[in-house]
Amino acid sequence: MRIAYSVETVRAAERDLMARLPEGALMQRAAAGLAAACAGLLGRVYGARVALLVGSGDNGGDALYAGARLARRGAGVTAVLLAPDRAHAGGLRALRAAGGRAIPASSASDSAETVLARADLVLDGIVGIGGKGGLRPEAERLIGAVRGTVVAVDLPSGVDADTGEVRGPAVRADATVTFGTYKPGLLIDPARERAGALRLIDIGLAPHLPPVPDVEALQHGDVAALLPRPGAESDKYRRGVVGVVAGSARYPGAAVLAVAGALRGGAGAVRYVGPAADAVIARFPETLVHSGPPHKAGRVQAWVVGPGLGDDAAARQSLDDVLASDVPVLVDADGLRLLSPGDLRSRNAATLLTPHAGEAAALLGVPREQVEQSRLAHVRTLAERYGATVLLKGSTTLICSGPGPGSVRVNPTGTGWLATAGSGDVLSGLTGALLAAGLSTHDAASVGAYLHGLAARHATAPSGAPIAAHDVATALPEVWRDVLG
Repeated sequence: MRIAYSVETVRAAERDLMARLPEGALMQRAAAGLAAACAGLLGRVYGARVALLVGSGDNGGDALYAGARLARRGAGVTAVLLAPDRAHAGGLRALRAAGGRAIPASSASDSAETVLARADLVLDGIVGIGGKGGLRPEAERLIGAVRGTVVAVDLPSGVDADTGEVRGPAVRADATVTFGTYKPGLLIDPARERAGALRLIDIGLAPHLPPVPDVEALQHGDVAALLPRPGAESDKYRRGVVGVVAGSARYPGAAVLAVAGALRGGAGAVRYVGPAADAVIARFPETLVHSGPPHKAGRVQAWVVGPGLGDDAAARQSLDDVLASDVPVLVDADGLRLLSPGDLRSRNAATLLTPHAGEAAALLGVPREQVEQSRLAHVRTLAERYGATVLLKGSTTLICSGPGPGSVRVNPTGTGWLATAGSGDVLSGLTGALLAAGLSTHDAASVGAYLHGLAARHATAPSGAPIAAHDVATALPEVWRDVLG
């Protein structure tokens, strides 16, 4: 599992560790790992041209010490100093002693832009994890001159380490070498897409960090441990029966896709309630269908309500009926449009909401752009306001179950190919099946999003051709097997 901690937590852990180490030892550990990562990207260090964009803080010191190590291996290293009078003194001495050189960003005789444009690799040491707001104009101008590989030191300059927000010009790195632990902004868009490939350098920080992270991202092993497996005595109820209330005369396909996700998600049985029964049975004859109301359809262990449901009185009645049940409920799509915070206050069982950014914006009464820019803040607000687990779909899907550390997970498997009609319906059915199997809303949402993203990647590989939502559902059994390994 990838785990991430806030800047405040990282700073406290660093202070605790530095108190136990000789002065400068922690920076040297970081610089050694950074230099090794750069050497790997260069392939051949001797004769390579390396430029360092250096700000005034310790982030610039990391870059200078790493540059000194590369210079000792034969690279031609030039530091471009954005604040010459405040550059890290020890790092600057080390670079010059190793044969590197330093020039001010404003140098006219030896143009900083020329140095940066000719470099094979540029280290972004402008600002560190404490930076706020976008790049200053001079830094923006200089980063615009770069033509080679960009490696960010700890975090791309101009992005917010704690939130993943980008509020102005920011570095777009090919790779980011981060120290001690991941920072939330490296895992959450829009900052994540600017980080490039991530490399974590162990500097001995782990024992000094709290046991529960601020943000976490599941990996294959974590998902495999959570996947339900039928035993010798399993029947359809032990495996989980999920009820699906979806579809309408206008959108019968939403019902078909939600049922497809549920069946491919390991449900022991699927009970469908709604007007699209003929379309569902034609595609999936194993489905148990009922005309409604939902509470008369038979025993279920979880409900999925909303995909393609419409917004008429019948849809409202179906939503109310499902929310009155004593089993976990997933609300998606049209169900979200009919929802208010008061609808969930009387529920004793868990509720999972699965909005995209536009639906989240409507639930919160804010512009969509605001949600997309500050995804972490808004998923937390939604979870608190509605008293539910929230899966906020998007380029990085976030799952939040409430306030406090460990309440947020980031899904790392998403792909732009999921931006296709009906893919969310498949996710709802899949996640509903996991709820019916007994997973918590937090785990079901996390595992569902992970498998859903993998399925889309599998469906579009190896050709990279476009896919439709039914392709995602069809690929689910294969990626399930891959995860179990």
